[in-house]
Amino acid sequence: MHGRTPGRKRLATVRAMLRLRSLALVIALGASHAVAIEPGSLRFVREGNSIDVPKDELARACGPTVVQVDDPYYAGPKRFRACALEDVLARGFGAADAVAGGDVLLRAADGYTRAVSGDQLLLGGAFLAFSDADRAEGFAPIDRRQVDPAPFYLVWRGVGRNDTSAWPWPYQLAAIEIVPFERRFPHTVPEGASPGSLPRRGYALFRDECSACHAINGEGGKVGPDLNVPRNITTYRPAAQLRAFIRRPQSFRYTSMPSHEHLSADDLDALLAYLRYMATRQYDPGGPDH
Repeated sequence: MHGRTPGRKRLATVRAMLRLRSLALVIALGASHAVAIEPGSLRFVREGNSIDVPKDELARACGPTVVQVDDPYYAGPKRFRACALEDVLARGFGAADAVAGGDVLLRAADGYTRAVSGDQLLLGGAFLAFSDADRAEGFAPIDRRQVDPAPFYLVWRGVGRNDTSAWPWPYQLAAIEIVPFERRFPHTVPEGASPGSLPRRGYALFRDECSACHAINGEGGKVGPDLNVPRNITTYRPAAQLRAFIRRPQSFRYTSMPSHEHLSADDLDALLAYLRYMATRQYDPGGPDH
């Protein structure tokens, strides 16, 4: 998830997507079902219970102000009308510290699903942007795909916090869910692998580096392809090619996949070990047996 100006066909696709967005946002909240969210609302989910808070109601509760951030997708300073994320969480969950000590999934309308620590969200400097402060017509198109970031865009203020590999910047944000990653996505877990093993270490990397866009066994992000079904990626891509692609995907093709040059050779060993391990534990929710 995460620009080049679209060509005619891409522009038509974007416009069609925007027309669909006027009806409802549809996101996956589980392994096998999608839920419609009314446009302009943010969904808060905890322990299977959810509420949808319309944008105007959320604005009344938190009082947006103008904030300036160093935006990684707009590639420079950008001003937004935004609320402190702590105030948003307080409205949605009753108290901001409801996310403390746990896992949080930030779900976007296009299937991007970023797993983060609730403690990170409480560090300060996070804001939920409601609109572009300098454009009455709405957000400017964002990223390589030139999409509309609405209804909400999570942004960060602070030195170094424009690093999207370390800090979550989801746009088209539609839902915030408090849930352990392993509980929400049980078929991504390398069951049987011993603690500290390469597959277990690789699983932690998949969760932190890959799961926002990619799924394993149908569970995880929906922006990129599933890495395990119907075929595991290690069965048709050589290891050397996978390593190079993960490190610098833009050297292979124009893509929204970010670079991962911060990953060490040992990290890549672990990640590939996890993927190979999961090849023997395939569960295909879209297959003929499900």
